Amino acid sequence: MAETRSTCPYCGVGCGVIIQSEGTQITGVRGDPLHPANHGRLCTKGSTLHLTAAPALARQTRLLQPLLRAGRGQAPQPIDWDTALDLAATRMADTVQQHGPDAVAIYASGQLLTEDYYVFNKLAKGLLGTNNLDTNSRLCMSSAVAGYKATLGADAPPACYDDLQHARCLFIVGSNAAWAHPILFRRIEDAKAANPQLRIIVADPRRTETAEIADLFLPLQPGTDVQLFHGMLHAMLWEGWLDTDYIARHTSGFDDLKALVREATPERVARDCGLDMQDVLQAARWFALGGEDGSTAQRAPTLSLYCQGLNQSSSGTAKNAALINLHLATGQIGKQGAGPLSLTGQPNAMGGREVGGMANLLSAHRDLANAQHRAEVAAFWGVPSVPASPGKTAIELFEAAADGQIKALWIACTNPAHSLPDQATVRRALERAEWVVLQDAFATTATAAYADLLLPATTWGEKLGTVTNSERRISRVRAAVPAPGQARHDWQIATQIAQRIEARLRPGQPSLFAYDTRNAAAGAERIWNEHRDSTRGRDLDITGLSWPLLESAGPQQWPLPAGAQAGTERLYADGIFPTADGRARFAAQPYRPVAEPRSARFPFSLNTGRLRDQWHGMSRTGQLGRLFAHQSEPVLNMHPQDMERSRLQPGQLVAVRSHHGQIVLPVQADTGLGLSQVYLPMHWGSEYLSGRDAQGQAVGGLNALTTPAFCPQSKQPELKHAAVSVQAVDLPWSLLARVWLPPERVLAARQQLAALLPAFDFASCVPFGENGALEQAAGARQGLLLRAACATAPDAALLQHVRQLLQLEGPDLLHYADAQRGHSRTLRLRAGSGDTAGQTWLDGLLLCGDTRAGGWLSALLEGDAPLQLSSRTLLSPGAEPPSGLASARSVTVCSCWGVGEQAITQTLHHCRGSDAQRLEQLQNQLKCGTQCGSCLPRLRQLVRDSAQQALPA
Repeated sequence: MAETRSTCPYCGVGCGVIIQSEGTQITGVRGDPLHPANHGRLCTKGSTLHLTAAPALARQTRLLQPLLRAGRGQAPQPIDWDTALDLAATRMADTVQQHGPDAVAIYASGQLLTEDYYVFNKLAKGLLGTNNLDTNSRLCMSSAVAGYKATLGADAPPACYDDLQHARCLFIVGSNAAWAHPILFRRIEDAKAANPQLRIIVADPRRTETAEIADLFLPLQPGTDVQLFHGMLHAMLWEGWLDTDYIARHTSGFDDLKALVREATPERVARDCGLDMQDVLQAARWFALGGEDGSTAQRAPTLSLYCQGLNQSSSGTAKNAALINLHLATGQIGKQGAGPLSLTGQPNAMGGREVGGMANLLSAHRDLANAQHRAEVAAFWGVPSVPASPGKTAIELFEAAADGQIKALWIACTNPAHSLPDQATVRRALERAEWVVLQDAFATTATAAYADLLLPATTWGEKLGTVTNSERRISRVRAAVPAPGQARHDWQIATQIAQRIEARLRPGQPSLFAYDTRNAAAGAERIWNEHRDSTRGRDLDITGLSWPLLESAGPQQWPLPAGAQAGTERLYADGIFPTADGRARFAAQPYRPVAEPRSARFPFSLNTGRLRDQWHGMSRTGQLGRLFAHQSEPVLNMHPQDMERSRLQPGQLVAVRSHHGQIVLPVQADTGLGLSQVYLPMHWGSEYLSGRDAQGQAVGGLNALTTPAFCPQSKQPELKHAAVSVQAVDLPWSLLARVWLPPERVLAARQQLAALLPAFDFASCVPFGENGALEQAAGARQGLLLRAACATAPDAALLQHVRQLLQLEGPDLLHYADAQRGHSRTLRLRAGSGDTAGQTWLDGLLLCGDTRAGGWLSALLEGDAPLQLSSRTLLSPGAEPPSGLASARSVTVCSCWGVGEQAITQTLHHCRGSDAQRLEQLQNQLKCGTQCGSCLPRLRQLVRDSAQQALPA
């Protein structure tokens, strides 16, 4: 067995992994104990990476050869690589020559490696002559970038992960780190355990699992972050908690900010934010002084962690800058345990920013709007000039394509038909563009259906290059196995197309892309060296770093200029900033409400976010049924009082409408939400949640609802908030199917079923898996869960197609049908053999019309026990289970060991002692929370809840 050190492809924590492989197959993964980001830990997603590389899944989901559509709507057909590359280059070059360079655009991804990003950036701005290169990092980190630059002068997070162990106050705002950055949250838990006096403030409209660790929780109203920060600064001014010496020596612009926050009194801020005034004052004191025992004479350090709650906003730059203002005003920056630290959403959004891979950036943190910077890059690349006109950012890019301005669209490693807001416009853009290329590892994304040409790319375990994490740490990505099929590295594909384009656009001139595409290791290193050389003298200077040093010394932080012995842990310790005068700038930006406020027509605030065990559009995590155990289906979360006022019952279907579209899905109660707020995870695209709207058009998942309004400075859209209405819908005919399928068939069937979802008024289709230990997961069963509803029973041919795809045909079936009422129940049984001969198990079910028995039948199907019920009982329609059976499956809390909430609560009845002692007893008995730790916040919550229930009345 071979072992290869690499990096996890999920969030921006940047965890090191050790990949185990045998021949061409990845067989295991574990955390790298030598990697400074995670010290050997992995979350639920990282721990299952090897399972997503299984050959049976790849054959069903991977794009393994170039494909071409002869016409829109037709099935794509295989072509050879040379034909594909020639065609891609010809269409891009023709478009430039016929319509001008700005008629083409590239939309890429924060999941690309730095080397991939670099080639795409050079291709667009140096060869094609357009700045229409943007990435899905625009949806993730562009407000953080703009906030850093507006205040500190450069896109450089000044703090690092080790600051967690030195901080005495931790301010977490706009981040559910417990779910979005679980391994970093393990370090927060460690810091709190090592120092119980560490004060943790969590500000979030929703009481998440992150909030469970808070000493002070601030459930502010959506979009009011700037007002909260201004109110905290007002209190610091009034109480004399500022570091006036630091302000005088190292900053500028404070007088304008002071005037701006004069009206942000604690009373007004408490009213606007929906908070208690004393909590606002407490937060201001702890932040300014580093905990409740601090003083201006002995100020303890404060560290801020923040993510999409600040970034994905029409005031995203103002939110980021207002938070950094607090650090500058109190001198809480440039020292151990202090500073603002933005949590990067994607694995290499930071690396993309380093090489200028966005519409407003150039290599090495240069600005496109700066003529000197453009000249420097042009000289470095050896081209006459870099175009000066601004490029289209993500929202603008797809709006331009929808309007016919952009003719050719090249999409790499991302799924805009899921992730962008206002899906109606995005899909119109994909339909209207004359030429769409999709370069991806997976053939199953929603965007793939719109592509004229599909190019197969490598993915985790096959790629090689570098990435940069949230703390500016550069890590190597290494290939453990060769690429499957005909897949190629993203930079190889871009290079080979660029070489063909320059033969048309720069005939007879030296190649801009003289990278070795045959020897991938040599080619990638040369690209990285070119990027390194471009950073000389810049704030991110890495001229002292090399691939051999990364090989021998491991991940390194920038800056690391020539002559330095190591990277820089913390920035601005000397109080000198990368601005014209060396001073940080206070940004006096006013508070503005959300782009779409609640109204009588749309009385609820929709908040979007993540699930604990899923990643983005789920093209990878969505392959594993076990990762749906924690949250098995798309549901809308709503406060119980709002449900009661709206006369809604748990599980009832509701129509959620916004200014932009509508979706239908079940509703469930959530006491963690504020009143007039609802919550829906970002992952539910049309591949998993669909149906048809009132006009009979297919619904585009969650982002059918979200607004394209964006921050005027960062151009990042307000994905975190939309005003919606929630109303019950009457869809009396329903369908529920839950079936175990062969591993080589389950994802192909899901893809085929996804194409049928728009035939229903509501439909969702997700995998599920055996609820067992992770170490046994490779051989575990997988299945599909299909749920649908209609106003009237659908065509019989459609239902027959569903039965065929779910393999609910053949002799081993129990079947009941009432054709007149449109009701039927079909059960597939599996007979035992050998020692289990004579016993049967429930292997599949399809309930149509009346689905009330779905709960207890699903529990039977997922259980291990053979059936003890008669056929008549199994086919009974009632919601109440036969005596002795569970009414529904238990929600999984610990994915690593397959432990459900019911088993945990039952075990806690017999545990004694303090909360910590009872948690330890629970872990000893069930093993939950002993592996990746992602479930620990929930386990602690259950321990506390059980203790409360055990108290005498």
